[in-house]
Amino acid sequence: MPLCKVIFLCFLSLLSQSVFALGADELLPPDQAFKVSAKALAADRIEISWEIAEGYYLYRNKMRFESKTGQIRLGDPDFPAGETHHDENFGDVVIYRNTLIVPVALTLENSASSLQLLVQYQGCADRGVCYPPQKTVFDLKLPAPAAKADPVKQLLKGNQDSKLNLFEDALLPPDQAFEFFASVKDDHTLHVNWQIADGYYLYREKIQLELVSADGVTLGSYDIPRGTPEQDEAFGRVEIFHNELGFDLPLIRTGLAAQTVTLQAKYQGCADRGVCYPPMSKKIDLPLPVALQPAAQELSEQDQIVQSLHKDSFAVTLLSFFGFGLLLSLTPCIFPMIPILSGIIVGHGNRITTRRAFLLSLSYVIASALTYTVFGILAALFGSNLQTTFQQPWIIGLFSAVFVLLSLSMFGFYHLELPKSLQVKLHNSSEIHRDGSLLGAAIMGSLSSLIVGPCVAAPLAGALIFIGQTGDAVLGGSALFVMGLGMGVPLLLLGASAGKLLPKAGNWLNSTKAVFGVIMLAVAVWMLSRILPGNVIMMLWAMLLIFPAIYLNAIDPLPENSSGWRKLWKGLGLMMLAYGLLLLIGFSLGNSNPLKPLQGLGAGTAQAAEPGLSFERVASIAALETRIKQAAANHQPVMLDFYADWCVSCKEMEAYTFADPRVKQALKGYVLLQADVTNNSDDDKALLAKFNLIGPPAILFFGLDNREKAASRVIGYQDAETFIKSLQRIQS
Repeated sequence: MPLCKVIFLCFLSLLSQSVFALGADELLPPDQAFKVSAKALAADRIEISWEIAEGYYLYRNKMRFESKTGQIRLGDPDFPAGETHHDENFGDVVIYRNTLIVPVALTLENSASSLQLLVQYQGCADRGVCYPPQKTVFDLKLPAPAAKADPVKQLLKGNQDSKLNLFEDALLPPDQAFEFFASVKDDHTLHVNWQIADGYYLYREKIQLELVSADGVTLGSYDIPRGTPEQDEAFGRVEIFHNELGFDLPLIRTGLAAQTVTLQAKYQGCADRGVCYPPMSKKIDLPLPVALQPAAQELSEQDQIVQSLHKDSFAVTLLSFFGFGLLLSLTPCIFPMIPILSGIIVGHGNRITTRRAFLLSLSYVIASALTYTVFGILAALFGSNLQTTFQQPWIIGLFSAVFVLLSLSMFGFYHLELPKSLQVKLHNSSEIHRDGSLLGAAIMGSLSSLIVGPCVAAPLAGALIFIGQTGDAVLGGSALFVMGLGMGVPLLLLGASAGKLLPKAGNWLNSTKAVFGVIMLAVAVWMLSRILPGNVIMMLWAMLLIFPAIYLNAIDPLPENSSGWRKLWKGLGLMMLAYGLLLLIGFSLGNSNPLKPLQGLGAGTAQAAEPGLSFERVASIAALETRIKQAAANHQPVMLDFYADWCVSCKEMEAYTFADPRVKQALKGYVLLQADVTNNSDDDKALLAKFNLIGPPAILFFGLDNREKAASRVIGYQDAETFIKSLQRIQS
């Protein structure tokens, strides 16, 4: 071979080696891209972790763990939430970056001191190059199981000191009985964990977490898992945890810079033998990385309100909640209170003055606001929604009967008044007591806030979550009170003007009282719609329209030279009669929507009406979690709707928002689940407590990682247009 050809081939060989070396430098070897390690935390628990290089990621569904030791079986890995990623080969998958820690429980069939563990995983570089599956085998030495004290053996030793200190010496120190750990999961999430020794347990109700020395960082709403129910001699009905407890803490950050925060945990537990430890407290410093995006983009409305309660001044908080109350006064929850208060004012007849009307309204509003405050604080501190409790069918029926009785008194069937002897005492006591109806107005205001308007909007939910997390009943209760005052502003305006707008005497006053009598009957029917079938309610609405129409001379001929007012009432009566007859026709067709009584008439059947969304009911936390996992496996997001028959806003969402074709189109591909909490059963309460909800309506969304998108919660009523915008934000 000529020398020049040999030199040329050598040059090509060197050139190809340098090009290969250049490509190899650009892609890290797999053991450097994904540094995997494993360690034994206890005799029955191990931990596998990866340090993932920048620009690389691991697939969750490509991980496999296998015990090569026959006496040891592995439990299900506890994978943390990952990042949803669309892969060209595998579709939508969950991936991990930076750091991954996976705890795995062990089951030892016989005593074993070591474990041979096979770990398999696969990952890729962001540039699109994927590594083949990697396998690593670890030989882990397991710690010896914790020795359990044997009181009988100690007793047989014959040592008097041991006899006296038998049970005291056997108790572990609190830091060993309840080992507390905290770590930074990502820029907006912390993770807390308790390792609980065998024979000991931790109280769920005694866990309190807060950030101290954290400028611009607060805890968002978090969910403590449900524990094992237990009847405790000291604390009554509680929930307890054995072995381990862990959950995430969302962070609300107003700044993006890296900083160190201090997490303080307060908790309390006992030994199974009946000895309880005093409350414990531990602080851990945690370095937060630079935030990737502002917190305001990640918070739901109620979380933003919780944040403002944490950081705003007392005066600003009260002013904000008064504004929230003004906005809530424009919602349907307040409308039924207007005829109730108007009926109370009109019931005084020609005795009414502007001053008395305003005092009646003020008494009504203050009692309503105080009821929101007191029962709101109790609900937040003790986890019970008393408005839900007041939606029992017998309570609704009883309160509806009260409105019927009040309406009949408006029609003049009888007069509701105090006994004469008591009236004389009140008259002689003072000017205030002479106006003895103030107490009645206050009682009606208190009951109305619980029964007539059980609405849960973001301000109310945010305040109750804040009270439940911090126990600061003063700030939270004050916020609820001024919110109640804001909600009552229209009622106060009504009272201030009633002395001028309502007549002082004459036949016109009797007609006005009759009108309010009909309105009170309408409130009774509206309340009964929560517990009676829809077609029965349609019949009641028809009766409520037809009977007053008869009194308005709808079917009588007009006399000659009738006044304009007479003709106006005649026309109104004809309209009421006509609509009442339409409701009767709709009732005969089997319809149940009073606003659309003739639905399906053209098709000959009521079923031709535009159907709403079809939900799949879930009745417990276990059923919900199973269904969410199934949906994630099928690459389907989930929408969970909290509903109750007594929830007016829920029915509005059902009738108007969910029936909109654009909403149904936007929700294509979602698994639609519904939690019906009408009965307020133990399972219903557990579902609400799991998501820190006070009550319906509430709509939650879950991604392909099985986790809720907390920033996308919908609390309260949204019309179709607003709801579609909420969905677009989620999908973007």
